[in-house]
Order: sequence, then C-alpha cells, then structure tokens
Amino acid sequence: MEECKIEKLYNLQETIATKIFEGKTYPWEVLLEISDFILELGKTLSEEEYNKIGEDVWISKTATVAPTAYIKGPTIICKDAEIRHCAFIRGKAIVGEGAVVGNSTELKNVILFNKVQVPHYNYVGDSILGYKSHLGAGSITSNVKSDKKLVVVKTETEKIETELKKFGAVIGDEVEVGCGTVLNPGTVIGKKSNIYPLSSVRKVVPANSIYKNQNEIVEKID
Repeated sequence: MEECKIEKLYNLQETIATKIFEGKTYPWEVLLEISDFILELGKTLSEEEYNKIGEDVWISKTATVAPTAYIKGPTIICKDAEIRHCAFIRGKAIVGEGAVVGNSTELKNVILFNKVQVPHYNYVGDSILGYKSHLGAGSITSNVKSDKKLVVVKTETEKIETELKKFGAVIGDEVEVGCGTVLNPGTVIGKKSNIYPLSSVRKVVPANSIYKNQNEIVEKID
C-alpha cells in the first residue's frame, strides 16, 4: 500500500510533530504515541513563544483562543492558530500553525498540520490531517467501528490490519472534504483529493482524485 505511506501523504516540514513520524511507515502508527509526544515536546517549547496553561497545555502567544473554548491537556496550539467560540479540545491534540478549529468543533487524539481548517461543527478523533486540508461544515471522522472490531485499512485488492480499535482517518496534504461527509474508521485520503459533500468514505482514496461515491472515484484533471 504505497499510497498509504507517510512520505506519500505529508510534507513533514509543515508540522511541529515531525519527529513523531520518524521510523514509522504508516501514519496511524503514531496514534498511540501522541499524548506522550506532546508531554515531551511541551517541555522544549520556548517560554518566550508559548504560555503554559496548567500542567500540560501550551498555547502560542500569537494564537487566538476564544474565552468560551474548552482545552484539556496534553495539547499544543501553535502560532497564529485560531480556536473559535465553543471549540472542544479533549486533549492529546496538536493544532498546527495557522490552523482553524471552529465553532463547536471537537478534537481528540489528533495531529493537525499547519493551515488545517476544521471550522464548522466537525468531529476529529484519532486522526491526522495534513497541511492545508479542510473539512467542510458538519464533516466528521468516525473513529470506532459499529461492531467494535479492530480497524482495517482497505483498497480494492489489499488490506492492512492496524491493531487499533480507535482510528478515524488519515488525510493527506491539501485535501478538500465536502460538507456533511463521514470518514469511516480506517479511511485514507491521498494528497490533493476532493471528496463530494454528503459522502460516506470507508477505504483508501488515491491522491489527486475526486471521490463522487464509493463506486465512482476519478482522477483530477488540471
């Protein structure tokens, strides 16, 4: 599954979490390490650039955080990020530079690369979103299968057993996800792909694709 490898999905220069991916093949391999990684990384952050709130929340002094937002640690919010009214960050979250976490959006155990936008009523759990990726209003990552079995990543011809019970989606750089979409457990979306609104996605979508429905995925033409 070459298209699922870290180097195929992400520009690792566009995240403060670059080192967590070292020695890994697939992005979901880091999901169980996010909490510990934040705690260690937080200790190295400059006091001139970050305010430490409580024991394990670090917020850049240039970030904008609404007073109504809820932020639980361990969390790092990078410079120029915007945390809007009633955002709900449940911890184990890295919010990249210039990222937007919007009204009533919920985050849990995630890495948002720089310039990610989850601006309107989104749920993002146990997931990784690449540089400049965007979730349309109401789009979510579903991170637990209805039968509670371990998540499997699938293409038409291959599958990878992740050994994870909780795993939402890994989304490549510059992906656009349309409004009202559900990304089912184990979804992988390649770089620069577009997902039609109101989709239900449950497999690997190749890079530079347009996902219209489960049976119609076409290559983008510039």
